[in-house]
Amino acid sequence: MTEPGSGSFGDAAGEMADETEVEVPQEGASASAGHPDPQAEHHVDPHAEEISGVDNWLEEGGPLEPQDVIETEGVAPSTDVQLAERTADLQRLQAEYANYRKRVDRDRQLIAENATYRVLAPIIEVLDTIDRAREHEEVEGGFKAVADQLEGVVANLGLTKFGQVGDEFDPNLHEALSHLGTDPEVTVVTCKHIAKAGYKIGDRVVRAAQVLVVDPVES
Repeated sequence: MTEPGSGSFGDAAGEMADETEVEVPQEGASASAGHPDPQAEHHVDPHAEEISGVDNWLEEGGPLEPQDVIETEGVAPSTDVQLAERTADLQRLQAEYANYRKRVDRDRQLIAENATYRVLAPIIEVLDTIDRAREHEEVEGGFKAVADQLEGVVANLGLTKFGQVGDEFDPNLHEALSHLGTDPEVTVVTCKHIAKAGYKIGDRVVRAAQVLVVDPVES
């Protein structure tokens, strides 16, 4: 009588057991193909919801404004945000260029005024001589033509004459050489006599008018 497991049937079963290899589960793999790893099922990209929200918002309402952008790590800024940034940069550059042009124009004007001042300042003494000659009625003939031409040239260059009898005294425009007392006909300190006329180039005083003034009568 043959014992179980012995004989040819037992030998065949033993050989099959020896030839069958047991598959070793790999690290991180599920123990059973029919039951996946629960952690793998619940692994979610932490930024997926935020990115999805941006896409949905663009589809529903776009375009984005800079203050409405959802900051997400690793996500490139949208085209609208880049456009807003470039527009702001361009506006800043335009403002800087406009200020630069204003400074250049102001400096150019100042240089021109300084050059005119250096040229015309010495001529003022000649104009004073012509004024004194007119007071004595000595400006006639050819001398009168030269005097008129010279005054026209300096006027075209921007030199203007000021200071008339009866003008209210202004310390910014007038230099008081003397007080002649009081005058009942004036209500403020007034230029009574013009010793030398004043001259300006634009708003710049080249020389203050030298005057004699009178004061109003105190009540």
